[in-house]
Amino acid sequence: DGFRGRVPPPNPPSPGTDSVDSPGTDPVDSPPGTVPTPLTFPALSRRLFLSFPPTKTYFPHFELSQGSAQVKAHGKKVADALTTAVAHLDDLDSTLSALSDLHAHKLRVDPINFKLLAHCILVVVARHLPAEFTPSAHAALDKFLSKVATVLTSKYR
Repeated sequence: DGFRGRVPPPNPPSPGTDSVDSPGTDPVDSPPGTVPTPLTFPALSRRLFLSFPPTKTYFPHFELSQGSAQVKAHGKKVADALTTAVAHLDDLDSTLSALSDLHAHKLRVDPINFKLLAHCILVVVARHLPAEFTPSAHAALDKFLSKVATVLTSKYR
């Protein structure tokens, strides 16, 4: 199988649910080449939950409809954490230590979910900024997201 050792392909949406790839159903579906809006991170959270349903296990109360306040709040937390990580690249371990503790000990989030979110981020960036998403940009973003995921899962060991 062509996905051995990589992030698995997303599950198709269940009947009766909208797909994150259906035009007009999600803010990340603006035309390719456009700069993502501030709604991108909430849309990424929604994409994660719809494409990989097991990730929603930790958020059973979340309403996944477009514009959901709960998904927006989660997306903002993700965006804020990544912004903090970018600002502290030299010391990610201590910068993300509290977040790692939270996810490992209190929330008990499956570590694979960080890789799945990184995959969703890469897909959206590639779709929205194809000219800028060169092989070197892809490698740099993937390396950054992998480092963040590694730090966030460090307390699981």
